[in-house]
Amino acid sequence: MSDATRVHRLDGFEPDNLLSFLALLGLLRALEADDRDRPEKEKLRARVSWSLDDPPLRPILHVSCVTDPLDIVGSTISGLARILPAHGFGGRKLIDFSQKECQKLLKESISDASPMFRDRTDALAALMTDQALRLKKDSVEPTPLCLQFGGGQQYFLERLAQVPRQDLPTKRPGRTLSADSPEECLRQTLFDRWSRDDDLTTSFRWDAEEDSRWAMMAGDPTDTKYKIGTQHGANRLASVGLSAVTVVPVQRRTRVRVGVLGGAVDRGRFTFSWPIWREQASLSAIRAMLGHPELLVPRGLSHLGVEQVFTSRRIDDRSMNFTRALPLSAIKSERIEPQHRKRAR
Repeated sequence: MSDATRVHRLDGFEPDNLLSFLALLGLLRALEADDRDRPEKEKLRARVSWSLDDPPLRPILHVSCVTDPLDIVGSTISGLARILPAHGFGGRKLIDFSQKECQKLLKESISDASPMFRDRTDALAALMTDQALRLKKDSVEPTPLCLQFGGGQQYFLERLAQVPRQDLPTKRPGRTLSADSPEECLRQTLFDRWSRDDDLTTSFRWDAEEDSRWAMMAGDPTDTKYKIGTQHGANRLASVGLSAVTVVPVQRRTRVRVGVLGGAVDRGRFTFSWPIWREQASLSAIRAMLGHPELLVPRGLSHLGVEQVFTSRRIDDRSMNFTRALPLSAIKSERIEPQHRKRAR
């Protein structure tokens, strides 16, 4: 057997794109979910490394069984189907649960040891904690990765429930869909350079390319001719990948705020950072790196094979977004303090 069919280069996933990184986590979650019902000899046991010696820099997917790209796509779709029951939020559109509602949901999610309930616990724990409340409101503070609060009829929690269930994107006026099947949609996302031809109704604004500013465009961004699109398959994977990024209560000055693995605050601005590593790593290993206290220390994780750390800043204005990430070594600022190191007492 050739190792070539056990190694798959994910050409669609850019290293400096938050949407790409969350989609990578979602891919691993889906493949792990699909492994649950596979015979032991057929489990994929997916791992990821980065093509540090084979530019351009892209993630490399490693699996235990001989597979072709369409097998990976099929396993991903199967795994997504197993995760979907955890992505139901009772019709709620926003993360505006009261403290008591949050406590009830989290307690219910850990009342069963089944994989479905674990998926549910992971999903809820990535959205909120009952210990961090909004200022002057009796509702929990959402994850810092939530960028949609109802403006322009964009509701984060509603999309988080709908997008993973949406096999194909909504058709944009005057455009044809780039993929005619769920399999082709995900295949393009994983293995092709992203075309970003899909409608933004499937977007969470994690892709820096969606940061459309009027002053920087040749025409009206609401015009079909100039309107920015997204990559639906990437948003579909990222919506379940978010569950790997657990939130934690952190002390910031006199308030308890919500923090997140990989998150930090630099001069009042939220940043999210992720590592680029050399050796094969599982989803659990990646989460451990995100939560490592030395993540934002230059060369702090070199003993784990981490060659670089990328950091993206959140744009906090009317149209929230995330910037293209920069290597930590290129950021000219004081040391950024990881949020999870300042846990609330």
